[in-house]
Amino acid sequence: MSKKKVVLKGKEVENVIDEMVTKISRSHRDTGELVIVGIQKGGVELAHRIRKKLQDLTSLETQMGTLDINLYRDDWTRIGAKPVVRTTNLPFSIDDKSIILVDDVLFTGRTVRAALDALTDFGRPKRIELAVLVDRGHRELPICAQYVGISLNTKLNEHVDVFWKNDGEEDRVEVKVNGKS
Repeated sequence: MSKKKVVLKGKEVENVIDEMVTKISRSHRDTGELVIVGIQKGGVELAHRIRKKLQDLTSLETQMGTLDINLYRDDWTRIGAKPVVRTTNLPFSIDDKSIILVDDVLFTGRTVRAALDALTDFGRPKRIELAVLVDRGHRELPICAQYVGISLNTKLNEHVDVFWKNDGEEDRVEVKVNGKS
């Protein structure tokens, strides 16, 4: 049995992203050296939205890329015989750039660790910061986000899902309780 609880929806999601972008713009006055990198799959839509809102706010062009981390995961052999490998698209040098790595949900920190490993195969950034829509705690690695939309106190038997209207859904964040709560 599984129960769902909607934590954010529609305009609330947009407002949270607006707040994140405001914080990013305050920290990065010169967005010319800033690169936004979305982690496939969940972080890409959020990265697109952050980039667009940042450009609307600052009128400066910000480069954006996507990063697939599946073959960098420490559990890739456990998630299936044929892991789904998506596109990495970094059509520019990341050397000496300030990167904002973007994902939808921060949980154990293992996805971010894999993303850091993948990024260093492409160059040596000046700085890497992390932006996430939802920080749900339960870190297994010493990873923290500089830009957080919302923090949720979750239980280990819960799962956080982010849905985007671009995927045919309403923008929303749900917490699912699997089994007994």
